[in-house]
Formats: sequence, structure tokens, C-alpha cells
Amino acid sequence: MKAIWNGVVIAESDDTVVVEGNHYFPETSLKREYTTFSNHRTSCAWKGQAHYLSLLVNGEMNPDAVWYYPEPSEAAKETKGRVAFWKGVKVTE
Repeated sequence: MKAIWNGVVIAESDDTVVVEGNHYFPETSLKREYTTFSNHRTSCAWKGQAHYLSLLVNGEMNPDAVWYYPEPSEAAKETKGRVAFWKGVKVTE
């Protein structure tokens, strides 16, 4: 699977976990040179608190486009050490 935004592959892996229709990529597959800090947080009733990263690709910012659960609940433990994407990031094979 590949996560692509603004014409650039942000993450690529054959080992994704699908939760609620979202592919969670191994954190190590994320190309960190395209990420930047975000202090945005949200809470999910069954997964826990999500943290976010923003994308910066070819001079364009996509705020909070990457999320992850640093301490997921037991029910969502398969998301530990993984990242997912939204806000226009295309996930494809």
C-alpha cells in the first residue's frame, strides 16, 4: 500500500492493518522528511487519544493529515506503532 499526497509517496508498506476502513501503516514506513509537528489531539471512545502530524510537501502544508495512537486502548492495540492518513492523502495499492 502507498499513501500519496501532492504527488509524493508519504508512506509505503506491504504490512498495513485496516481499522474502520483506514489503513494503518507501520510508523517506520512514514517518510519523516515530509512531516511536521502538530499539537492537535482528538479522542475516540474505543481507541483512545489520537495525536497528529502535519504534512509539508513541495511547499504546501496539509495540517493534521496524519494520525496515530501513542497509547491505544486494549481494543485498538493493533494500531500501536502505526499511522493513518486523511485530508486528501490517497491510499492505494
